[in-house]
Amino acid sequence: MDTSTSVTNGSSLQISQFTLMGLSGIHEWQHWLSLPLALLYLLALGANLLIIITIQHGTMLHKPMYHLLGILAVVDIGLATTIMPKILAIFWFDAKAISLPECFAQIYAIHCFFCMESGIFLCMAVDRYIAICRPLQYPSIVTKAFVFKATVLRNGLLTIPVPILAAQRHYCSRNEIEHCLCSNLGVISLACDDITVNKFYQLMLAWVLVGSDMALVFSSYAAILHSVLRLNSAEAVSKALSTCSSHLILILFFYTGIIVLSITYLAEKKIPLIPVFLNVLHNVIPPALNPLVYAVRMHKLRLGFQRLLGLGQDVSK
Repeated sequence: MDTSTSVTNGSSLQISQFTLMGLSGIHEWQHWLSLPLALLYLLALGANLLIIITIQHGTMLHKPMYHLLGILAVVDIGLATTIMPKILAIFWFDAKAISLPECFAQIYAIHCFFCMESGIFLCMAVDRYIAICRPLQYPSIVTKAFVFKATVLRNGLLTIPVPILAAQRHYCSRNEIEHCLCSNLGVISLACDDITVNKFYQLMLAWVLVGSDMALVFSSYAAILHSVLRLNSAEAVSKALSTCSSHLILILFFYTGIIVLSITYLAEKKIPLIPVFLNVLHNVIPPALNPLVYAVRMHKLRLGFQRLLGLGQDVSK
């Protein structure tokens, strides 16, 4: 470790910055890899901004389901912007250094946006369940307060301890993070003191937030499927399933990515590059592809795009 990255803290050294090593082992390919990543990032920004503007201007889209899609678009922009500029700076300019406060801020942003995305998918599942199975109770349950508490407030507060606990650790020797971003486990593994509390809270957060969200999401869609299959009308069944299909595609993609990442981390010591690469892709591909799924699967939103771009009629008519 370069001694210029350390400061004295009592009788020991405290590093003042971390070094993000990027994709170790394929540095000669990083410039080429940065091109599709940059295109995906630009696609994520443009497509999600289009989603937000379309929902804002389409009066027929001012409903909880579309508000959730708008929040998801904001979260996708935030998640991609949290990591991609720094990754591209590493690939293009070899700007690997990152200060401790910047690193801890990135840890919080990644956890917050990631958990908010999971919370949004839970709200989507509840929204469809109430709309299909309990339609008379829909206005009293699916409110702006419900959406705010389930997506923003819960995840914003519960993820605060993650960077705080990381910042309380003492980093005295190693400062090289084998990643393109400041992952919590990657950072705290460099600490010179005990990290049991950090690991415990990380595990608890995974189970309490993402794990419970996943279970509730699939339970909601199982209940929806059970309910619609009992309908005698084939048209009603088709309409209900069509309404849920776009959400279910996004949800399956999101949680499948989590499961794949978890499995690859088990083999990290043998193939350390794969978990890092998949983690980067999981943070940039969904924000780029989510709007495409909306555009293909949701008729009113597609009409909203056409009106906004001057290609169709007003969706409010």
